[in-house]
Amino acid sequence: MPWFVKLERGIVNKAVFDQFVPDHVTYVKDLIAKGHAAKTGYWAEFGGGMLLFQADSIEEARVIVAADPLVQNHCVEYELHEWRVVVE
Repeated sequence: MPWFVKLERGIVNKAVFDQFVPDHVTYVKDLIAKGHAAKTGYWAEFGGGMLLFQADSIEEARVIVAADPLVQNHCVEYELHEWRVVVE
């Protein structure tokens, strides 16, 4: 299954963003339970973060990202990329 990366940048203040973090954590745990091998985190140096996950296609990846509470609640701008693993 291909890997995908959602690179994101927060676009709301921290108080607003933090309201949706628990829902985002639940969403990621659900992705893991469904076999998408999801990992999520944020950059230590500056605002923003990344979601790494597997999906069958770019179309499925787009659907997965659209369901993220941080996206649905307009907390982040993001880029979605297919990540081609060279060495495992």
